Amino acid sequence: MSRRRLRGWQPPLENINSLVASGGPRLLARSRELVVTNGYAANACEAYAANLVGDGIKPSSLIEDGELRDRVQRLWLAWTDQADADGLTDFYGLQAMIAREMFVAGECFVRIRPRRAEDGLLVPMQLQLLQSEMLPFEKTETAPSGNRIRCGIEFDLIGRRVAYHFRRRHPGDSTDRSADFPETTRVPAEDVLHIYRPIDAGQIRGLPHVAPAMVRLFLLDQYDDAELDRKKTAAMFAGFITKNAPEEALMGEVEDTGEGIGIASLEPGTLQVLLPGEDIKFSSPADVGGGYEAFQYRTLLAISASLGLPYHLVTGDVRQANYSSLRAELVEFRRRIGQLQHGVMAHQFCRPVWTRWLEAAALSGAFDLPDMAKAKPVHWIPPRWDWVDPLKDIQAQLLGIEAGLMSRRKAVEATGYDIEEIDRENAADAERAAALGLHYSTSPGETQGARATPMKPADPEEQQK
Repeated sequence: MSRRRLRGWQPPLENINSLVASGGPRLLARSRELVVTNGYAANACEAYAANLVGDGIKPSSLIEDGELRDRVQRLWLAWTDQADADGLTDFYGLQAMIAREMFVAGECFVRIRPRRAEDGLLVPMQLQLLQSEMLPFEKTETAPSGNRIRCGIEFDLIGRRVAYHFRRRHPGDSTDRSADFPETTRVPAEDVLHIYRPIDAGQIRGLPHVAPAMVRLFLLDQYDDAELDRKKTAAMFAGFITKNAPEEALMGEVEDTGEGIGIASLEPGTLQVLLPGEDIKFSSPADVGGGYEAFQYRTLLAISASLGLPYHLVTGDVRQANYSSLRAELVEFRRRIGQLQHGVMAHQFCRPVWTRWLEAAALSGAFDLPDMAKAKPVHWIPPRWDWVDPLKDIQAQLLGIEAGLMSRRKAVEATGYDIEEIDRENAADAERAAALGLHYSTSPGETQGARATPMKPADPEEQQK
């Protein structure tokens, strides 16, 4: 490791928290500007959020009492419309906003806001999203109680998070000119959810997901702008006229700009006779060359790999893709997304919200929970994956169910729905169809097997032969 080729490589041995504390604000500012101004970064951000949460990671309560479980699920569904403290979206829209913040800033803070009974909410609780800038990176000190404050997070003597010291206003929002208050306010940790993907042991703040690709995205954008500007400038010159007497008129009437630039206008079908001593040379600007597209492709491949996103999701280009390559690419990508869904979104956000919501609902009298511990277990269902060839996937699921390799519950949850909701709808559909005297080729609860079409009944005469 001390050979000549590696002698100049001397990286500093720094902890990730030191790197975040020193470069976090600048990295965050660059990341936000990049996602706003760069088309590839913006598209990657939307693809990341759409695949991570889709239309929502939804709960399926594991309460054994069927009637109570149904009441809890219905109340939850109604409350999701009131979950946002800003009133801009619902609970699943908040999930999408958190996913975007994780891509841009690497983290998002959610403050649980208890509400009064007179506020008229179904459950007196709402959620307020706070950006990463609201927690100052530079606030590292010792609290009067002896607790340590690191990057705005207060830890007790055994390393547990006890509070967050948030700014009262966003440092970059020039429209907020409220009265002067202390710069930060202390919020207990039990009222704050810190959602981020820890990549190193002991990491206390998140890193932008776009960080590994930030330099290439910025430089590629500059290169594209320079190339576009060069082509635009070259296209402005149609030709150049040389003559021996500069005071003579050019090719007919001339528009004088007053800056020593003469513009000769041409009309369709013009046959212009040049005067003695005049010559015309048409502009032939250099082309971008055949290596431009190959260079762009390789650079965008490196950017996609840095982001952990498939190339076609970043660029929208599927010209060089086929069924097999798309399938293989999506399988690996969705394996990574599954880690984030269960290890970050469900564990850090969905489960704590469900627990606090149950407690708030029970205390407000929305329903009676005889045993809170038995009511807390819940299964979170991620959004369904849409494949390139859904017919083959459905056939594979049917074969797995018939062979006992998977349950109907797992097959239904793979579509992003709760099996109990599906069964209730199937029962209602079957009852309505029977009452109306309707019959379909496949009624709810019946199957045709894993074949694409039902098998043709055997002919009795052929069997006797």
